[in-house]
Amino acid sequence: MPNYSESSLLETNSQSLNLDDTSLQLARTIATAADERKGGDITLLKIADVSPLADYFVIVTGFSKVQVRAIAGAIADKVEETLQRRPLRTEGQTEGVWALQDYGDVIVHILMPQEREFYNLEAFWGHAERISLSALNLGS
Repeated sequence: MPNYSESSLLETNSQSLNLDDTSLQLARTIATAADERKGGDITLLKIADVSPLADYFVIVTGFSKVQVRAIAGAIADKVEETLQRRPLRTEGQTEGVWALQDYGDVIVHILMPQEREFYNLEAFWGHAERISLSALNLGS
């Protein structure tokens, strides 16, 4: 499986982030929930400058169907609890090999390793800015 953390995406550090940005706060909450459920290779892409689709993508690997569903559930619960938001739509959770949660300004992709490698969203959105998870101070 490719090492997504070493991709050629432009990476942002904390000095250039507007931590008051509500979309970024949502993306950070999502990444934190995924991290708490041991999601792998959590990647945050700022796509706002390259697409009107959303402001951010959060891409996460789940290593089993059960974990994909658990990550999706943990994200939905944490976002509703902390930000009082629910996804506008969800897809794929029944199958468990991938899940999508669309919050409007942030879209979450949770994929099993084979699906993540096949769809390779990081390469497709390679012109998007990558936000370093260390810049978000996850776990703090």
